[in-house]
Amino acid sequence: MTVDRDATQQKLAKLGAATLQHRPSQKYTVGDRIEEKATAHPERPFLFYEDRRLTYAELNAEANRVAHAALQAGLATGDVVSLMMENRPEFIVSWAGLAKLGVTVALINTNVRGRSLRHALETAEAKHLIVGRECLENLSSLGQDIARTWTLYVSLDPGDPRGHAQCPAGALNLSDALARMPTENPDSAVRANLVAGDDLFYVFTSGTTGLPKAARLSHMRFLGVGDGMSAVAGYGPDEVIYGVLPLYHGAGGMVVVSCALSQGAAIALRRKFSASRFWDEARRYGVTACQYIGEICRYLLNHPLRDDDRNHRIRVMMGAGLGGDIWAEFQERFGIEQILEGWSSTEANTSLINLDNRVGSCGRIPYRELHNGRLILYDIETESHVRDENDFCIECAPGEVGEFIGMIPGLPDSGAGRFEGYTSVEATEQKILRDVFEKGDRWYRSGDLLRRDEDDYFYFVDRIGDTFRWKSENVSTQEVAEALGGFPGLEIANVYGVQVPGMEGQAGMATLVLRDPEAFDGRAFYEFTEDRLPHYAAPVFIRVAKAADMTSTFKLRKLDLQRDGYDPERVRDPLFIRDPDVRAYVPLSVDKLSRLRV
Repeated sequence: MTVDRDATQQKLAKLGAATLQHRPSQKYTVGDRIEEKATAHPERPFLFYEDRRLTYAELNAEANRVAHAALQAGLATGDVVSLMMENRPEFIVSWAGLAKLGVTVALINTNVRGRSLRHALETAEAKHLIVGRECLENLSSLGQDIARTWTLYVSLDPGDPRGHAQCPAGALNLSDALARMPTENPDSAVRANLVAGDDLFYVFTSGTTGLPKAARLSHMRFLGVGDGMSAVAGYGPDEVIYGVLPLYHGAGGMVVVSCALSQGAAIALRRKFSASRFWDEARRYGVTACQYIGEICRYLLNHPLRDDDRNHRIRVMMGAGLGGDIWAEFQERFGIEQILEGWSSTEANTSLINLDNRVGSCGRIPYRELHNGRLILYDIETESHVRDENDFCIECAPGEVGEFIGMIPGLPDSGAGRFEGYTSVEATEQKILRDVFEKGDRWYRSGDLLRRDEDDYFYFVDRIGDTFRWKSENVSTQEVAEALGGFPGLEIANVYGVQVPGMEGQAGMATLVLRDPEAFDGRAFYEFTEDRLPHYAAPVFIRVAKAADMTSTFKLRKLDLQRDGYDPERVRDPLFIRDPDVRAYVPLSVDKLSRLRV
């Protein structure tokens, strides 16, 4: 059933009003919000973590220790500090204290090492680095010059049995230093020059290829997301939001924390996501809402049925990447009242959100004149936008696939359509598309392919570069993966294109993770693809792996798999090829490859 356009727009208007109440020039920033909530309800819980409980008053007091220590170290508004720590209370306390001074915090992925880690630290241009004791091994990959290059503060974990284990030469023990600091609010004059449009975080893009870019995220953006998303989710002060995503990531570190701070609500924080412990912990902490991303819902659905699957208080789940193939089953099995599937990115100046529970959709634009987003035709063969006789871009008709873009209006004191960009001017410029519908206009390029239906609901198709062409047809890796999702015993399907010598385009290949890898039935899988996919979209090659290669934010990596291809010299996993003669996927051999018919 289609929801009335006016009804959808009313909900979107509520979101917009809450988000856009904040302006770049306002003096009210995140530090003010923390102090405001601590004053209003000091004893209300802010954070549940393992057996620890942190109230709003305690959050503020601990953040003040960090602020005073930073002042003592000579830090001030406009400076940058890098933060590398796993999910634990000290992560939020550290950046909250720095935010009170207007110090920007570069959030470093706890999984990076070596060249990638050095790139991130150098990109941030920070002279100071706060690192959790648990991440010291990552730093060791940089060699012996760590403490000479950055002023290094090591934050100990109260739950770590290693306690005061050795730190790198020249490093400072942050935990000891903070114990000596006062807990009173620093003088508000220390952030007198700070405005909401200034940078709060650098959040590194978690792409599946290449070195990450540092996206700039302002105090205004943080406050607006918290207020806006709380408004449409119906969050209140009694909410307990489950935080299972990394805090260095936009969804976990911005959406979850900003919503809690907006309402004076609580967060149930977990070090790392665990499908086996998810529902037990949700019951333990009285969780009412959860932020999801990527494959989390699929992991939960793959777990065996339990009698207490609906015995929990979670009423709303908000996030992105819930495949249409499992949406209804997930919602029904676990009894989730509301799923708020959206589309955006950390750096995007536009977004979509599905407020109508339209299965598979990532959002709706009921009236295009009230939204800055547009969907324009994109040719994946030429890697360019289709333009008309006047050299302007062409909007997609219903059913057509194109790139989603967001108009940059250039309003000096509004968050509407504001593109905050990256620390790199060059990277920022590469994201801007000009002369789209008229000379001189500017639009943010998302790099994502979407389509819309007749009711103006939008559906994510793929990332540009992930969609490939085979047999003169465009093949979406995302849509193929969703089609394969219902195969019995399948946990993850990672789909990509590979080159086949002597053939045009790329052939489809899928790396499958099965509950029982030994039980792959090539004939059953062939029949399954025949029923659900057009011939050109069915994977030509299959690789059966024991585990999925994922980023820490549950995005599937493809580049190494594409490089490996179907070369048995590079791949140790079982390889299969589609054989129409026997209507099955059969073990790959030189003979089968030479007689490839696709």
